[in-house]
Formats: sequence, C-alpha cells, structure tokens
Amino acid sequence: MEFTYKLPTDITFGPGSINAIPEKVKEVGANHAFVVTDKGVKAAGILDKILKLLDEAQIKATVFDKLEKEPTVLSIGDATKELAKSGAQVAIGVGGGTSMDTAKAAAFLVTNGGGILDYVGVEKVKKPGLPVIAVPTTAGTGSELTRFIVFTGVDVRTKLTVGSYLAMAKYAILDPELTLTLPPKVTAGTGMDALTHAIESYVNTTAHHVSEPLAMRAIELVAKSLRKAVAKGTNLQAREDMLAASALAAMAFNSTRLGIVHAMSQPAGGHFDIPHGISNAIMLPPVMEYNLMGNIEKYIDIAVAFGEDIEGLTPMEAAAKSVKAIRDLMEDIGITERLGDFGVKDSDLDMLADEALTSGNVPLNPRFPSKADIIEIYKKAL
Repeated sequence: MEFTYKLPTDITFGPGSINAIPEKVKEVGANHAFVVTDKGVKAAGILDKILKLLDEAQIKATVFDKLEKEPTVLSIGDATKELAKSGAQVAIGVGGGTSMDTAKAAAFLVTNGGGILDYVGVEKVKKPGLPVIAVPTTAGTGSELTRFIVFTGVDVRTKLTVGSYLAMAKYAILDPELTLTLPPKVTAGTGMDALTHAIESYVNTTAHHVSEPLAMRAIELVAKSLRKAVAKGTNLQAREDMLAASALAAMAFNSTRLGIVHAMSQPAGGHFDIPHGISNAIMLPPVMEYNLMGNIEKYIDIAVAFGEDIEGLTPMEAAAKSVKAIRDLMEDIGITERLGDFGVKDSDLDMLADEALTSGNVPLNPRFPSKADIIEIYKKAL
C-alpha cells in the first residue's frame, strides 16, 4: 500500500468556536475580510454574529451573497471580481458547500489569474491563494476540509471539478451550534452526503491506513446520530456528531477520492436540478448492491457499524445487510425520492451514463462498471 496524506487546514471544533474567527483573521495579518455567504445564512442570523465579531475586533468586512443554489462559472467569476475590487486579504466562506467552494475558488483565482474553467482537473493551480476561513453551517459537504471545488459550467448543467491542495482552506471553524436551525429535510440530505463520502472512501481502491479509520468513524457517527438530528434539530450532541462525521469523511475522501455514486449523481443532479445530498442518497443503495462483490469484507464492516445482525450469514449475505441498513435509514429520515420524481426518464440514461463514465472516480470504484452496468444502476434508481 502506497499513499500520500496531506491536511494543510487548521481545525477548530466545538460549540462557540466561531468566536475564534477574528483571531484567525489576525493570524494571517489581515484587517479586511471578504465574507461569502447566502441568504439563508443571513436569515438565520449567523452572518450578523460573524460581522459583529469582526467589527468588535476592528476588522473590516465586505459581504458577497449573490450566490445560486450551487456554484457556477458566473457566480464564481462575480465573487472573484468583487474580492479583487474589495482589497480584502482573507476570504471567509460561511454556509454550505456553495459558500465555501465559492470562497475557495475566488481566493485562488485572485492570485493565479484566469477563470475557474482554466483549472478544471487536479493540481492545476500554481500559486497559493489568499487565505480562506471555512465555516460550515451544514453537516455534509465537507468542503471546509477538501481540495475540491464543484461547480456547473456555462450554458450546460454538467458539473465540473477543480482539485488542488493550494485551494484548500487555511482554517476550518466547526461550530455545531451553527447547524441547530437546519430544517429536517436539509439535515437528512446533507447527512446522506456525508455518509456517501464516508462509504465511498472506505470501500474504494485507494483507501489506506489513514483514510480507513477516518471514514469508518464517520459511518459510525452517522449511524448513531443522523436519525436523532433529523428528529430533533436542537439536539446539540447529535449535531456535533454529524458535523464531526462530515469533517472526518472529508478528511478521508480528500485523499482517496470517491466512487461511482458521485460519478452518477453529479450528472443527474446537474441536469435535473437534484440537491446533491438527495441525488447521492438515491444512488447509494443500488450502487452498493452492485459493488458488494468488489469489497465484501468492508461492506460487512458497514453493516456491523449500523448494528445489523450478521450471525450465521454467508459473507455475501452479511455484506448485503449494509444495503438494508442504508435503506432503513433513508426511510426513517424521510428520503423517499427517486430519480423519476425529478423528471429523469429512460431516454435520459444513455446521456447520463456517458457523462458518468468521464468521472475520475470511476476507476477507483471497487467494481469497474461498463456503460451497460451504469445504465442498469440508473434504472434501479428511477
């Protein structure tokens, strides 16, 4: 086994940890912060708290909140122009993956030049960006601890990815209190996003001695606490567990990448406007069924982590219990959607399969799929 593991991000975790933001701004010698956020974060009062902290520390703030549901070439371009114009020396992304990915993108584009499309792929960024402080208000994307920026192109709904260690946040502020107001449906979808990250990282062909325990701990925390967080959003312990699960899963897949759940969910989500966590959730059980024979032992581990009884079963039967566990979880937290509910039809599957097979996650999957395999999995998710 050969691997490289890097984590250039400084993590501050715990209730009230947003109070450390001014200190982090000053650590990088900045006195002007460019805050990237969305209208939901503003409405929840989180932005006001952060602006008050910055003001009390005599740090100037420029706010950019002109975000779409997911990052796009245009919104990233607008944020980059506004950041350059502001003269801010540090970017703060506050929100879900859209806010944090936009902050990360604008911060490196300001110092590297060009547009985001120039950097599609892995490790094409040449210079460090402005320092970024990532402050997640959801527990799912893990963007605060990854080198990846996912966005949609111009005049197309295809999702594109930039991956670079030079695009990672310098600081991640993980405050579970910021997630207490998430609605149950968002809690469920983002939680399934974190779980998908953890499972795909755990079973794929590049898993290693550092990523495996990170991913498994994330799986255990989701099994323990996602139902609780959906049932009662003010359960701070459940929220803390889910924020930790999201971060641990991100620390795992930042090194290993993922698998065909993401390869398949991204084109489906992009073309049919499916929230990323929901598209992952829809694809996860049929992909797991397909993958079982490729990594039986690890799917057994997942079944055990969810408390499934595997006594007396054959290895394949025990591995299949992991799929049952995920389906039971989804039913309990209210994720019942199928691809067809978003307008996906049989006639779309050939196009979606072609796009899925271009993903760099495909070769890392524990079972290598043909186009016919991909289409058949999509059919099971319709």
